[in-house]
Amino acid sequence: MKQFILTFKLLCLTVTFSFAQVMYNTYPANWWVGMKYNKIQLMIHGEGVGNHTGFTAKYAGVTITKVNKFANKNYVILDMTIAPAAQPGTIGISTKKGNETVNFEFNIAARRPGRGSAFAQGVTSADLMYLIMPDRFSNGDKTNDKVSGMRDQTLRRDTVFNRHGGDLKGIENHLDYLKDLGVTSLWLNPVWENDMPERTEHGYAFTDHYKVDPRLGGYMALRNLVNTMHKKGMKYVSDAVYNHVGIEHVLFRDMPDSTWFHRWPSFTQTNYKDQTLFDPYAAKIDKQLMSDGWFVKSMPDWDHSNMFVQNFLIQHAIWSVEEFGIDGFRIDTYAYNDLEFMNRCNKALYDEYPKISIFGETWVHGVINQAYFCQNVFDIKYKSNMQATTDFQTLFYGITPACNEKFGWTEGVNKLYTTLAQDIVYKDPMRQVIFLDNHDISRFYSTVGEDTSKYKMAFAWLLTCRGTPQMYYGNEILMTGVTQPNDGYVRLDFPGGWEGDAANKFTAAGRTEKENSIFNYIKTLADFRLKSSAIKTGKMMQFLPVDGVYVYFRYDNNQTVMCVMNTSDEAKTIDLSRFAERIKTFTKAYNAVTGIEFNLGKTLTVGPVYNLVMELR
Repeated sequence: MKQFILTFKLLCLTVTFSFAQVMYNTYPANWWVGMKYNKIQLMIHGEGVGNHTGFTAKYAGVTITKVNKFANKNYVILDMTIAPAAQPGTIGISTKKGNETVNFEFNIAARRPGRGSAFAQGVTSADLMYLIMPDRFSNGDKTNDKVSGMRDQTLRRDTVFNRHGGDLKGIENHLDYLKDLGVTSLWLNPVWENDMPERTEHGYAFTDHYKVDPRLGGYMALRNLVNTMHKKGMKYVSDAVYNHVGIEHVLFRDMPDSTWFHRWPSFTQTNYKDQTLFDPYAAKIDKQLMSDGWFVKSMPDWDHSNMFVQNFLIQHAIWSVEEFGIDGFRIDTYAYNDLEFMNRCNKALYDEYPKISIFGETWVHGVINQAYFCQNVFDIKYKSNMQATTDFQTLFYGITPACNEKFGWTEGVNKLYTTLAQDIVYKDPMRQVIFLDNHDISRFYSTVGEDTSKYKMAFAWLLTCRGTPQMYYGNEILMTGVTQPNDGYVRLDFPGGWEGDAANKFTAAGRTEKENSIFNYIKTLADFRLKSSAIKTGKMMQFLPVDGVYVYFRYDNNQTVMCVMNTSDEAKTIDLSRFAERIKTFTKAYNAVTGIEFNLGKTLTVGPVYNLVMELR
């Protein structure tokens, strides 16, 4: 028997074995005892491993039930069952390479402590989520700015196309800043390895599912960040990508067989038409192009009809939660996945982690379109089990026209009212993730023409409306940027995140008077929200907008919050008797921003372009 060397790589988390110069990698990297998902598929990748014979597992409670081989002899997948009684330890797997015995090892560990209370808690309407693109937030470790051997060796902060050097340590260094702002959870753009030749800053082109990108700090940096967040009472939301990978992914460059990715005679792009998936009159080719077409040439599209692909992706999702303590997932390009597969994947996570939250990116146009992809009340053949979506409808057809359009019968803030009136289609609209901007669309401060009055009015809505609010890094310091000519302009560096920056916006001293005004405004409302049962978990009632003024309430048995959004460019006086249903016997109001309490009379005057948030007393 040849001597073998086992190297457990913290940077990779893939178990690598070397036998006489032949390298073998296993996916997943490890597993656990006591899991509900106890029937796993262990992929072994290495030159000629598919020619090996006699695979046996030498471990009590672990059995190999099937050996799957492929056209490409560099792969074998073992169907393994881990019995409930199995104990933590190292499984010895023996094979024959001709007359030579080859031994592999696969670790099954005790489960992460504290499940049910320390992690997988889910992000809810009680949270304020903050989205960060790690490469553009803060450089906490300059030693990983460039990593030898990786394809992308750029490090140019003077261009939006290249890497800038931000990392996970930089985020960890500023957790207290975020907590002070009122943030309770972080959603990070993907952190898995993107060993692509260019545009690797965004993270959406995975090349290894079991390796944290070393330019972000690698395995230990993610482990430390999440552990520190949990100690501070914060939650971590991971960005999941099930639709595609980067073209340099080993499973594309060295495919087990031709059925793992959607294949076309020549490059064929998705038509981006989500309507085809539920249109009762849709043509099959249109549906196929929507689901099976690629996004771009550099991102091969998984074929989810392949059960090995499904299991590979599901196992990685579960492994990510158990290995790092993830609290929730945002799923990229949700509508382009095979939706039955997504239900299976989501259910596997719900079964293992009942409190975990899952919301998907559904950049679609129409409330019905959006509701189709999450839990809804429709009586239709396909029923999604995903809890929520990123609520593009309240952004595009709600708060944006409320800020930028003149009031009319169907225009301006009437669009916000009308969009929210359609919440009837959701099983639980409080789970919807509401936002003003993200890494793919123009920053909202630019969208409203850098008008701070409109910006404050919109933020007051974001922090008081139903749903789970999500901020984008730099919202609090008035970062600007539009997607033309390139989306990199909405992904600029957070000033102060790099040594030598001209200003440090992480500190009040480094911010301008206007920036501090916005920072403190958001912080004040976020703090009010954090203490408000009515906003976090209560009900909502809205009144028809009149003359550009939109009034809505958040309330429960303990608290009533009244919001008066005046979208007009002149002050408006409203008759409070119209709102008697909710005002009831309250005689005083507490301004959530100024902290001033005042008497409620028969009328109320609200200044132009302002959202007055009041607790009624």
